[in-house]
Amino acid sequence: MNPHAKLISIMSLLLGTTITISSNHWMMAWTGLEINTLAILPLISKPHHPRAIEAAVKYFLVQAAASALVLFSSMSNAWVTGQWDITQLSHPMSCLLLTVAIAMKLGLVPFHFWYPEVLQGSSLTTALLLSTVMKFPPITILFLTSHSLNPTLLTSLAIASTALGGWMGLNQTQTRKIMAFSSIAHLGWMTIILIYNPKLTLLTFYLYTLMTTTVFLTLNTTKTLKLSTLMTSWTKTPVLNTTLMLTLLSLAGLPPLTGFLPKWLIVQELTKQEMTTAATIMAMLSLLGLFFYLRLAYYSTITLPPNSTNHMKQWHINKPTSTPTAILTSLSALLLPISPMILTTL
Repeated sequence: MNPHAKLISIMSLLLGTTITISSNHWMMAWTGLEINTLAILPLISKPHHPRAIEAAVKYFLVQAAASALVLFSSMSNAWVTGQWDITQLSHPMSCLLLTVAIAMKLGLVPFHFWYPEVLQGSSLTTALLLSTVMKFPPITILFLTSHSLNPTLLTSLAIASTALGGWMGLNQTQTRKIMAFSSIAHLGWMTIILIYNPKLTLLTFYLYTLMTTTVFLTLNTTKTLKLSTLMTSWTKTPVLNTTLMLTLLSLAGLPPLTGFLPKWLIVQELTKQEMTTAATIMAMLSLLGLFFYLRLAYYSTITLPPNSTNHMKQWHINKPTSTPTAILTSLSALLLPISPMILTTL
């Protein structure tokens, strides 16, 4: 890809995200979302492979439909209330339309079908952008309108997303699809707590972004696209594979690691809100995610490939691991002890 075109796409991506997260007016937020969508399309279709082109077309159609719904929702609210302020969303029909639009943009169940396919058709770095940066503007809009949304609808979407993200991830062999379903399950956790404690939703998103970035950067270093390649990658980067196991267990939410913090706080908050049943269901459904994270961790560090492997022998990479990956790996595993400091900000 032409360096100038790449620079323009990345700058537009940053610009679109900044416009959306800093706007108070619906039209500005919508403009930012549109800039974001148009900026990521060249990055998705960059490989010139039929799968990449298909992924770009699917992404464009879904995001265009969701943006149209955002616009329709804000216009119908302005028609009734005369307000274009994002925080002044009060018309019930507008709230419902906005929830559907943002669910489409994020890939929440039942609007998730495009997401694993688009991630599978993209390169690992583009998949990283789609899983983290592209989720930030819609999450911000949800954060700003959280007081107006329907709790029952959001809880239903959240439980369905966590369940489906766990179930569908079980039989996947492609690492990008596994990360896509992992993302859907994590979005369920963010959505269920949105109305009761919006700051906790943002904290969960930040920690999810941190851990997912680490996993994608590690997979990109070892050029791992499917589980069979992951089995042979230990010869390339033994230490990095060991830390990948820790990051995956952190994503699963196991106690001594960073990923335990948001799940613990969300279950605690749901119990305070007398939603014990929802908290129990979410905790049980996270076991599904734990299973496929454990399988990934098992493949990356514990299994040795059989002698009759079809893959070319992987040679040890002498190039040192990049500094950002090393820092992110440390943060993904070791942030739990500073949780008291984080709790004071909530």
